Amino acid sequence: MKLKLASLTAALLLASPGYLMAQEKGGVINVATIGEPPTLDPMTSTADLVGIVTQHMFETLYTFDKKWNVTPLLAEALPEIGADGKTMTIKLRQGIKFHDGSDMDSADVVASLNRWVKLASRGKQAGNFIASITATDPATVTIALKQPYAPLASLLAFNNSAAIIIPSEKQADTMAEFVGTGPYMLKERKADQYIQLVRYDGYKARSEASDGYGGARHAYLDEIRFVPVPDANTRVESAVSGQYDYVDALPVESFDKLKGATATQPIVLKPFGYPVFVFNTAEGSATNVEVRKAIRQALSMEDMLAAAFGSTDFYGLEGNIYPASFSWSTDAGVEGNYNVANPEGAKAAAAAAGYKGEPVRILTSRQYEFHYKMAQVAAEYLKLAGFNVDLQVVDWATLTQRRAEKGLWDIYITHSPFLPEPALIGSLSTTAPGWWDTPERKAAVDAFTAEVDPAKRVALWADVQKVIYGDVPFIKIGNFNAVGSISNKLEGVDPAPWPYFWNASIKK
Repeated sequence: MKLKLASLTAALLLASPGYLMAQEKGGVINVATIGEPPTLDPMTSTADLVGIVTQHMFETLYTFDKKWNVTPLLAEALPEIGADGKTMTIKLRQGIKFHDGSDMDSADVVASLNRWVKLASRGKQAGNFIASITATDPATVTIALKQPYAPLASLLAFNNSAAIIIPSEKQADTMAEFVGTGPYMLKERKADQYIQLVRYDGYKARSEASDGYGGARHAYLDEIRFVPVPDANTRVESAVSGQYDYVDALPVESFDKLKGATATQPIVLKPFGYPVFVFNTAEGSATNVEVRKAIRQALSMEDMLAAAFGSTDFYGLEGNIYPASFSWSTDAGVEGNYNVANPEGAKAAAAAAGYKGEPVRILTSRQYEFHYKMAQVAAEYLKLAGFNVDLQVVDWATLTQRRAEKGLWDIYITHSPFLPEPALIGSLSTTAPGWWDTPERKAAVDAFTAEVDPAKRVALWADVQKVIYGDVPFIKIGNFNAVGSISNKLEGVDPAPWPYFWNASIKK
């Protein structure tokens, strides 16, 4: 039985050094984001914006340290893996309380992971390998696998399509109560105005030093307000003026302007990630792989990157999905298939594939201005290649909704940070928008995820990348650096692809 011992909790918190420090720090910050998140349920969305906001409210069993190693969060330690690789035993931290005052135990974890497997695209991906999830005792959960599945710990650690732990009594498919274990809890959400999070005084931080997303999470601030600012130029001006304490996703051409500001300074993540064109392989004009190859053949990645980012200080032309700084970097499948920029050849290839002028519906948004600029360049190249382009510019929340409907689009434009585990790449899941599902994908991805030896996995990832270039479920455009801004009054914020504000405080 879960006990709600409010008075005892309060007494313990008042005796906690972390709590006293939080009270001493205090303050409110305003964070400008690219728009309104489509949901506050991080299980049901792969949108980065959802993860940025909700990681303060909800927590997972594991997370990543600053070197992108999996590290425990709600779990007591890293999982114990059985000798045959088919059993994962997870010991849970004790004394963890949800925002409603109830205690977290193994029943909550089992219910949450079952919801994740049912609803989350990455949960469904893992679910194909999971035989059962059981509560061994109140503080232990055991996951039995059908076969070894190396990426599972990373999937459990990711804040995107996240395996958040919520009370067993609050497992509805459509989340109505936003009750987590995080250092901040939801107070109020006013659509298109703000999402107000306030410090959860019942939060129990880990004892280790803060380390990336891992270690201790100190709730020094009283309140965090996430404010949607969809227009990129407005975000730039508000950053320069110091209107917001942190501004996310700024156009790179604003960098010099930010450097000259007195109230704020730029933050650069280098390299951050890669823009990507995702194809709908299930319905519409891009279901034919030869048409997808013709579209790729038409495009100039170099011109798209130049239009989107201006200076090579902010982008790199590279077809390898991972850059050289990652052990996963490989050129398998790239030669002859990247930055071809041959509309005339693409026109002939599309005709040979049976393309007859069907609309190619491209979904993009101006909230990420570089997406829109790349879409404009792509549209012109595709028109030269004889494609009937229907460029649809919508807000980001609408895009994330439409991409879930197979009949509404042929290409959508997004981006991804370089993820520590390739199996986290959304398009590798057959249930992710794009719905890539071929025998070649299954053979390559299953072999990669079943292998536990790190060296062998690197070689098997090269096989996966080769199949990606062969099946063309998506197109990597290149590498790019990301720019944001931070107020000179704010400290304790480390540059991160999904910015977080535990450990942040206002300078006195």
